[in-house]
Amino acid sequence: MRIQLVTKSMAALLAAMCVGSASAAPLALAPKVSMFTALALGSAAQPSDSLTAVEPDFRRQVVAYRTQVEAGTIVIDTAHTFLYYVLGDGTAIRYGIGVGRDGFGWAGAEVVTRKAEWPDWTPPQEMIARQPYLPRWMAGGEGNPLGARAIYLGSTVYRIHGTNMPETIGHKVSSGCIRMLNTDVIDLYSRVIVGTKIIVLPNQNNVAAALGQ
Repeated sequence: MRIQLVTKSMAALLAAMCVGSASAAPLALAPKVSMFTALALGSAAQPSDSLTAVEPDFRRQVVAYRTQVEAGTIVIDTAHTFLYYVLGDGTAIRYGIGVGRDGFGWAGAEVVTRKAEWPDWTPPQEMIARQPYLPRWMAGGEGNPLGARAIYLGSTVYRIHGTNMPETIGHKVSSGCIRMLNTDVIDLYSRVIVGTKIIVLPNQNNVAAALGQ
């Protein structure tokens, strides 16, 4: 497993590898919706997701995104609670996400090893130790915390998955997994394959604090 807690060296390595300089920060495209943008974003949100619980910045949209990584890569910016699916033409599809709460953040590089629709949920032992009231297993469905889809990262306990709590998008609330709206994770699920590269950037705010900046 190549995941590790945020360190100064990891911060420097990933920042250089994935986004280059500070000028690589994404810039929202003009409001005009082109045919390309419509195709990239996929279908409209389904009624099962309450977009009223999500701020506009965290709704799925195509943005300008300069990066050195190849098209099809997923870049997760935990500091700003965004996930980018790189399109390879200087743009990316940006999704709002929920990420690990304080003490549960992580950074590193992984690949997709498995995908599942309406996945069952088996909480890992580490989570049960912290929250012994959790069920040991829950069948997939609308009431399942993993939501409509799950994308499994390497051999870790972490997943990109849907959620039945749309109000948590844009917040740091999980035990390390990446949460998405069900409509968004369905869209992302349709784009990724087993072997897709996942890059999780360090939380730059924590890194700056560690460096005394």
